[in-house]
Amino acid sequence: MRNQGEQALVAGALEARTGWWRALNPAIYLVSILPGVGVWQLSGATGSASHALWFATLAVVLLQHSINVLNDVSDWRLGADAEKWDSWVRAHHENLTLASAHGWISFLCGGFLGLGVLIQTQRLWILAIALPMVGLGYLYNSGKRPLSYTRMGEWVTGLCYGPGVVGCLWLLTDTPIDLRCILAMAAFAALSVALLFSHQPPQIESDRQAGKHSFAVRFGADKTYFASRLLLVIFFVTYGLSLVARSGGLLIAVYVAAAVIATIFILRKQPNPKLILMLATGVVALSLAMTSYYPVIS
Repeated sequence: MRNQGEQALVAGALEARTGWWRALNPAIYLVSILPGVGVWQLSGATGSASHALWFATLAVVLLQHSINVLNDVSDWRLGADAEKWDSWVRAHHENLTLASAHGWISFLCGGFLGLGVLIQTQRLWILAIALPMVGLGYLYNSGKRPLSYTRMGEWVTGLCYGPGVVGCLWLLTDTPIDLRCILAMAAFAALSVALLFSHQPPQIESDRQAGKHSFAVRFGADKTYFASRLLLVIFFVTYGLSLVARSGGLLIAVYVAAAVIATIFILRKQPNPKLILMLATGVVALSLAMTSYYPVIS
């Protein structure tokens, strides 16, 4: 009897740990890490500017985490994503108070870390851009009619990750806004929405019943998957063009080859968040490796 009780406790602990790990889904945070990597690569930030960039990227990750948790809480209350087994609400044993506290603690940690970076770098004026974006992130999940439930959800996502995240990180590097920055903003706006679209189709029915007007609810799964693929290709093109504005030669040739292979792959597979991020990360990582060796190769 004792052995059975111990086994039940171990099984329960493993189930709880698995629930937390599934809800965390570490790979999804690449959508916040990649903009930091991209800005670092394209701006050529070094020294204190590089350090500030990485701390600011960590702040973005914490803010994304808070939005993920609070989005699960909002969906649970409004009846959407009922079939989402990796929800943070389930990880917290359906305790909405605890899940909400988790989300807001992460939000405050990310906000204060970002503020600390701006104070340390004496760039508090960036708040004029950052605060409206943080406000949109708040409204994305809050109230009886969150922005994520309206036709504005996709636009808000692109705006926050493009001009919001990439634009503010770029300003931290003390590099002038130029063509590289504009292309990078377009690239990561496209990537974030491609990721969002790839997530929507499996939840169409529950989203429709909850009154959610997501792209997938409005246009169906096939068009949503097509849009996700198209936006990923736009990411590859715009990020590649931003590299052209910085470098050339062999680096671009290798990047184009990798992007073409990734495009062929996504055209043959059904998009999902992990696949989108795997392909984007692979192409960016290869271009980053080539950037490190390019001066020697050329």
